Amino acid sequence: MSHYMEQRSDWFTRHFRYERKLFVRDLSRREIEALINLHPAVFSAIYYERRVNNIYLDSFDMKSYFDNMSGAEKRVKVRVRWYGETLGAAERPVLELKIKEGPMCIKASFQLMGFRMDNDFSIDVLRDIFKASDMPGALKLDLAGLDFSLLNSYKRKYYLSADKKFRLTLDSELGFYGITHFRNSFLDRSVDHLNNIVEIKYAKEHNDDAHRVTGFFPFRVTKSSKYTIGLERLNMTKAYSHA
Repeated sequence: MSHYMEQRSDWFTRHFRYERKLFVRDLSRREIEALINLHPAVFSAIYYERRVNNIYLDSFDMKSYFDNMSGAEKRVKVRVRWYGETLGAAERPVLELKIKEGPMCIKASFQLMGFRMDNDFSIDVLRDIFKASDMPGALKLDLAGLDFSLLNSYKRKYYLSADKKFRLTLDSELGFYGITHFRNSFLDRSVDHLNNIVEIKYAKEHNDDAHRVTGFFPFRVTKSSKYTIGLERLNMTKAYSHA
């Protein structure tokens, strides 16, 4: 994403926020929800629970995946996101660039035309949607060099602290699908009913108070990524190396 990132680097730096991820392996969703409800920050549910779907895009050498695995200080994930059913009509999808610098991140979003997740969906369909969308030319140039890498899906609940400084999300029922250039049957699938992910998000000015929020939970902050987890569960990284 070099062309677009160079043009917007100053804006990204000014708007970074913190994002702490907690990958929970040994507690049920109900037990995690009980901890959230007992938290001294007094988290309240906001919005409504919904299913989140993402198509991840990566370069031919899986740069995004290997940047994450190596702990690169600066990295970018590119995905198309929509809410609701995973297969069938994808309504009001959004292209998201998730730009990370250490523990801080920011998202840049662009509205896309709707499409259908069915056997006829292909990378060419998505590239045509990108070309027709309202986004900078430098970004379209970067996107032309990317391809499908993973489809994932999960249920998400949203919370906000009483002082409105901290947002928390709880992700469960993580599903991962293999996705190829064209003619997808979406039968290459792995579902994780056991593990859950808690994410805590807040502005830079609240970082000094963040340990009081994360420290209450009996699980550690991790760098786990749904993207890397999904690729590895589907054994989709074996063909690649750093060479």
